[in-house]
Amino acid sequence: MTNALSAYKKQSVTTLTPGEVVVRLYMEAERQLNRASYYIPQKNFEGANKALTKAQDVINALRSCLDMKIPISKNLDSIYEYFNREIVEANVKKDKAKVDVLIPMIAELREAFQEINSMSREQMMAQQQQATTPQGEAPQS
Repeated sequence: MTNALSAYKKQSVTTLTPGEVVVRLYMEAERQLNRASYYIPQKNFEGANKALTKAQDVINALRSCLDMKIPISKNLDSIYEYFNREIVEANVKKDKAKVDVLIPMIAELREAFQEINSMSREQMMAQQQQATTPQGEAPQS
């Protein structure tokens, strides 16, 4: 039974699109930060440290996937750097408030990537064209 479950998990991960992988990584970062937020007030510092370290690993994984040729990647890199700094500080100080500030920020990014993933290629091209068309000009057909 364990082998079947392991095989299923491996197969499901290998069939994800890159966008779905990013969403899953955000979900995992949220999960780990929520765990840390739960453990800190209980004085379970070992559990909090483990969860915060995993969250940091996920953020680093997201950061390593950035393509710096894409303009938004520079912005995301700065955000991920901020997340890492805050996670480290939260871990050192066992500061639940720092952790709790990050959770909705990561959730917002996850939701944005979920929305992007749900858009069709045509919708994305249309939005991109709207963003690059100067105000007052009709888009070219």
